[in-house]
Amino acid sequence: MVDRSGGSVSGITLMPPSFGQLLRRLRHGRAISREKLAIGAGVSVSYLTHLERGERDRPTRTVVDGLVRHLDSVRELPRHDRRHLFELAGLVETVVPTVAQLCAEITPDMRRALDLHEPYAAAYFDSRWNLLAANATVGDLFPGLREEANILHWFFGHELARRAVVDWERAVALSVAGLRGRIGRLQAGEHFTGFLAELGVYPEFRELWERGDVTYFSEHPHLRFRDLTTGECRDYDFQIYDVDSGSYPGWVHFFGARSA
Repeated sequence: MVDRSGGSVSGITLMPPSFGQLLRRLRHGRAISREKLAIGAGVSVSYLTHLERGERDRPTRTVVDGLVRHLDSVRELPRHDRRHLFELAGLVETVVPTVAQLCAEITPDMRRALDLHEPYAAAYFDSRWNLLAANATVGDLFPGLREEANILHWFFGHELARRAVVDWERAVALSVAGLRGRIGRLQAGEHFTGFLAELGVYPEFRELWERGDVTYFSEHPHLRFRDLTTGECRDYDFQIYDVDSGSYPGWVHFFGARSA
Protein backbone atom coordinates (compact mmCIF):
# COMPACT_ATOMS: atom_id res chain seq x y z
CA MET A 1 0.00 0.00 0.00
CA VAL A 2 1.33 3.41 -0.97
CA ASP A 3 0.86 6.47 1.19
CA ARG A 4 0.42 9.36 -1.28
CA SER A 5 0.41 12.00 1.41
CA GLY A 6 4.19 12.00 1.66
CA GLY A 7 4.20 10.40 5.12
CA SER A 8 5.50 7.05 6.25
CA VAL A 9 4.22 3.58 5.44
CA SER A 10 4.31 0.88 8.13
CA GLY A 11 6.42 3.15 10.29
CA ILE A 12 9.17 3.56 7.66
CA THR A 13 10.07 7.14 6.75
CA LEU A 14 11.62 7.57 3.31
CA MET A 15 14.34 10.19 3.27
CA PRO A 16 15.97 12.06 0.38
CA PRO A 17 19.57 11.16 -0.45
CA SER A 18 22.29 12.75 1.65
CA PHE A 19 26.06 12.95 1.53
CA GLY A 20 26.46 11.04 4.79
CA GLN A 21 24.08 8.30 3.74
CA LEU A 22 25.90 7.71 0.45
CA LEU A 23 29.33 7.90 2.07
CA ARG A 24 28.33 5.29 4.66
CA ARG A 25 26.98 2.98 1.94
CA LEU A 26 30.18 3.29 -0.12
CA ARG A 27 32.33 2.62 2.96
CA HIS A 28 30.28 -0.40 4.02
CA GLY A 29 30.34 -1.76 0.48
CA ARG A 30 34.13 -1.82 0.65
CA ALA A 31 34.25 -3.22 4.21
CA ILE A 32 36.32 -0.26 5.39
CA SER A 33 36.21 0.78 9.03
CA ARG A 34 35.46 4.39 9.86
CA GLU A 35 38.94 4.70 11.38
CA LYS A 36 40.68 3.39 8.26
CA LEU A 37 38.76 5.70 5.93
CA ALA A 38 39.41 8.70 8.17
CA ILE A 39 43.16 8.04 8.24
CA GLY A 40 43.26 7.43 4.48
CA ALA A 41 41.35 10.64 3.72
CA GLY A 42 43.31 12.74 6.21
CA VAL A 43 40.40 13.66 8.50
CA SER A 44 39.56 12.84 12.11
CA VAL A 45 37.34 9.92 13.02
CA SER A 46 34.97 12.27 14.87
CA TYR A 47 34.61 14.49 11.78
CA LEU A 48 33.89 11.46 9.57
CA THR A 49 31.29 10.32 12.10
CA HIS A 50 29.60 13.74 11.94
CA LEU A 51 29.58 13.52 8.11
CA GLU A 52 27.97 10.09 8.05
CA ARG A 53 25.35 11.09 10.61
CA GLY A 54 24.42 14.18 8.61
CA GLU A 55 25.62 16.54 11.34
CA ARG A 56 28.03 18.02 8.81
CA ASP A 57 26.77 18.10 5.23
CA ARG A 58 29.03 20.57 3.41
CA PRO A 59 32.57 19.14 3.39
CA THR A 60 35.27 20.98 1.50
CA ARG A 61 36.55 19.83 -1.88
CA THR A 62 39.81 18.74 -0.24
CA VAL A 63 37.89 16.45 2.14
CA VAL A 64 35.74 14.93 -0.62
CA ASP A 65 38.78 14.42 -2.85
CA GLY A 66 40.50 12.59 0.02
CA LEU A 67 37.49 10.37 0.69
CA VAL A 68 37.07 9.52 -2.99
CA ARG A 69 40.77 8.81 -3.40
CA HIS A 70 40.78 6.30 -0.54
CA LEU A 71 37.49 4.66 -1.57
CA ASP A 72 38.91 4.34 -5.08
CA SER A 73 42.07 2.70 -3.76
CA VAL A 74 39.99 -0.13 -2.27
CA ARG A 75 37.62 -0.53 -5.22
CA GLU A 76 37.04 1.91 -8.03
CA LEU A 77 34.00 4.14 -7.58
CA PRO A 78 31.48 3.97 -10.43
CA ARG A 79 31.20 7.29 -12.25
CA HIS A 80 27.57 7.80 -11.15
CA ASP A 81 28.44 7.31 -7.45
CA ARG A 82 31.39 9.68 -7.72
CA ARG A 83 29.25 12.34 -9.37
CA HIS A 84 26.42 11.88 -6.84
CA LEU A 85 28.83 12.20 -3.90
CA PHE A 86 30.18 15.52 -5.15
CA GLU A 87 26.71 16.85 -5.93
CA LEU A 88 25.37 15.93 -2.49
CA ALA A 89 28.33 17.81 -1.00
CA GLY A 90 27.28 20.89 -2.99
CA LEU A 91 30.36 20.65 -5.18
CA VAL A 92 31.05 20.19 -8.88
CA GLU A 93 33.57 17.47 -9.61
CA THR A 94 36.54 19.10 -11.32
CA VAL A 95 37.51 16.29 -13.65
CA VAL A 96 38.81 17.91 -16.82
CA PRO A 97 38.09 15.55 -19.73
CA THR A 98 40.07 15.49 -22.94
CA VAL A 99 38.44 16.25 -26.28
CA ALA A 100 38.71 12.55 -27.18
CA GLN A 101 36.88 11.54 -23.98
CA LEU A 102 34.08 13.99 -24.70
CA CYS A 103 33.82 12.89 -28.34
CA ALA A 104 33.32 9.36 -27.02
CA GLU A 105 30.29 10.69 -25.10
CA ILE A 106 28.57 11.51 -28.41
CA THR A 107 26.57 8.37 -29.10
CA PRO A 108 25.45 7.13 -32.54
CA ASP A 109 21.89 8.23 -31.64
CA MET A 110 23.15 11.72 -30.86
CA ARG A 111 24.93 11.88 -34.20
CA ARG A 112 21.80 10.71 -36.01
CA ALA A 113 19.91 13.50 -34.25
CA LEU A 114 22.32 16.02 -35.74
CA ASP A 115 21.59 14.72 -39.23
CA LEU A 116 17.85 15.00 -38.56
CA HIS A 117 18.33 18.76 -38.05
CA GLU A 118 19.35 19.19 -41.69
CA PRO A 119 19.10 21.55 -43.51
CA TYR A 120 19.68 23.49 -40.30
CA ALA A 121 23.08 23.58 -38.59
CA ALA A 122 23.45 21.53 -35.39
CA ALA A 123 26.48 20.51 -33.33
CA TYR A 124 27.79 19.41 -29.96
CA PHE A 125 30.67 21.30 -28.40
CA ASP A 126 32.44 21.32 -25.04
CA SER A 127 32.93 24.02 -22.40
CA ARG A 128 36.17 25.11 -24.08
CA TRP A 129 34.30 25.54 -27.40
CA ASN A 130 35.86 22.44 -28.98
CA LEU A 131 33.62 21.06 -31.73
CA LEU A 132 32.77 17.47 -30.76
CA ALA A 133 30.33 16.51 -33.54
CA ALA A 134 28.47 18.43 -36.23
CA ASN A 135 26.23 17.96 -39.25
CA ALA A 136 27.23 19.04 -42.73
CA THR A 137 25.51 22.44 -42.57
CA VAL A 138 27.84 23.54 -39.76
CA GLY A 139 30.67 23.34 -42.27
CA ASP A 140 28.76 25.72 -44.54
CA LEU A 141 28.30 28.31 -41.76
CA PHE A 142 31.82 27.90 -40.36
CA PRO A 143 34.01 27.17 -43.41
CA GLY A 144 37.27 25.46 -42.49
CA LEU A 145 36.07 24.38 -39.03
CA ARG A 146 36.48 20.66 -38.41
CA GLU A 147 35.38 18.30 -35.65
CA GLU A 148 37.71 18.35 -32.63
CA ALA A 149 38.92 21.82 -33.67
CA ASN A 150 38.32 24.81 -31.41
CA ILE A 151 35.58 27.28 -32.35
CA LEU A 152 37.21 30.22 -30.54
CA HIS A 153 40.53 29.60 -32.31
CA TRP A 154 38.55 29.50 -35.57
CA PHE A 155 36.81 32.81 -34.77
CA PHE A 156 40.01 34.66 -33.92
CA GLY A 157 42.61 32.88 -36.04
CA HIS A 158 41.04 31.44 -39.20
CA GLU A 159 41.31 33.53 -42.36
CA LEU A 160 37.70 32.83 -43.38
CA ALA A 161 36.00 33.62 -40.05
CA ARG A 162 35.57 37.38 -40.47
CA ARG A 163 34.30 36.94 -44.02
CA ALA A 164 31.80 34.22 -43.13
CA VAL A 165 30.45 35.77 -39.91
CA VAL A 166 28.99 39.17 -40.79
CA ASP A 167 28.29 39.86 -37.10
CA TRP A 168 31.81 38.76 -36.15
CA GLU A 169 32.29 41.26 -33.30
CA ARG A 170 29.01 40.31 -31.64
CA ALA A 171 29.61 36.58 -32.19
CA VAL A 172 33.05 36.60 -30.56
CA ALA A 173 31.83 38.77 -27.67
CA LEU A 174 29.04 36.30 -26.92
CA SER A 175 31.39 33.33 -27.24
CA VAL A 176 33.95 34.78 -24.82
CA ALA A 177 31.22 35.74 -22.36
CA GLY A 178 29.84 32.20 -22.61
CA LEU A 179 33.29 30.75 -21.90
CA ARG A 180 33.50 32.85 -18.72
CA GLY A 181 30.08 31.63 -17.61
CA ARG A 182 30.95 27.97 -18.16
CA ILE A 183 34.21 28.23 -16.24
CA GLY A 184 32.26 29.63 -13.30
CA ARG A 185 29.65 26.88 -13.43
CA LEU A 186 32.29 24.15 -13.58
CA GLN A 187 34.24 25.70 -10.68
CA ALA A 188 37.38 24.73 -12.56
CA GLY A 189 39.09 28.04 -13.25
CA GLU A 190 42.58 26.74 -12.47
CA HIS A 191 42.17 24.08 -15.15
CA PHE A 192 41.53 26.69 -17.86
CA THR A 193 44.70 28.76 -17.39
CA GLY A 194 46.58 26.98 -20.19
CA PHE A 195 43.66 27.36 -22.58
CA LEU A 196 43.31 31.06 -21.75
CA ALA A 197 47.04 31.48 -22.40
CA GLU A 198 46.54 29.93 -25.85
CA LEU A 199 43.73 32.37 -26.64
CA GLY A 200 45.71 35.26 -25.19
CA VAL A 201 47.79 35.42 -28.37
CA TYR A 202 44.79 37.15 -29.98
CA PRO A 203 44.58 40.85 -28.97
CA GLU A 204 40.80 40.91 -29.55
CA PHE A 205 40.35 37.97 -27.17
CA ARG A 206 42.44 39.66 -24.45
CA GLU A 207 40.35 42.83 -24.79
CA LEU A 208 37.05 40.95 -24.52
CA TRP A 209 38.27 38.84 -21.61
CA GLU A 210 39.32 41.92 -19.67
CA ARG A 211 35.82 43.37 -20.10
CA GLY A 212 34.53 40.61 -17.83
CA ASP A 213 31.20 40.08 -19.61
CA VAL A 214 29.38 36.83 -18.84
CA THR A 215 26.40 35.08 -20.44
CA TYR A 216 24.54 31.80 -19.96
CA PHE A 217 22.72 32.00 -23.33
CA SER A 218 19.28 32.27 -21.73
CA GLU A 219 18.32 34.31 -24.80
CA HIS A 220 18.79 32.96 -28.33
CA PRO A 221 21.55 34.86 -30.16
CA HIS A 222 20.59 36.30 -33.54
CA LEU A 223 23.58 36.44 -35.93
CA ARG A 224 24.19 37.14 -39.60
CA PHE A 225 26.36 34.86 -41.78
CA ARG A 226 27.63 35.06 -45.37
CA ASP A 227 27.70 32.18 -47.85
CA LEU A 228 31.23 32.50 -49.24
CA THR A 229 30.26 30.77 -52.49
CA THR A 230 27.26 32.93 -53.42
CA GLY A 231 27.95 36.00 -51.28
CA GLU A 232 24.38 35.82 -49.92
CA CYS A 233 23.91 36.99 -46.31
CA ARG A 234 21.30 35.35 -44.06
CA ASP A 235 20.16 35.80 -40.48
CA TYR A 236 20.24 32.83 -38.07
CA ASP A 237 18.72 32.24 -34.67
CA PHE A 238 20.95 30.12 -32.43
CA GLN A 239 19.72 27.86 -29.65
CA ILE A 240 22.39 26.85 -27.13
CA TYR A 241 21.79 24.55 -24.20
CA ASP A 242 23.52 21.98 -21.97
CA VAL A 243 23.50 18.26 -22.65
CA ASP A 244 23.59 16.05 -19.55
CA SER A 245 26.67 13.87 -19.90
CA GLY A 246 26.62 11.10 -17.33
CA SER A 247 30.42 10.87 -17.21
CA TYR A 248 31.31 14.56 -17.47
CA PRO A 249 28.41 16.70 -16.22
CA GLY A 250 28.45 20.29 -17.39
CA TRP A 251 30.98 19.75 -20.18
CA VAL A 252 28.86 18.96 -23.25
CA HIS A 253 26.62 21.51 -24.97
CA PHE A 254 24.46 21.75 -28.10
CA PHE A 255 23.87 24.52 -30.60
CA GLY A 256 21.36 24.66 -33.40
CA ALA A 257 20.98 27.44 -35.95
CA ARG A 258 17.88 28.11 -38.02
CA SER A 259 17.61 30.75 -40.70
CA ALA A 260 15.42 33.58 -39.47
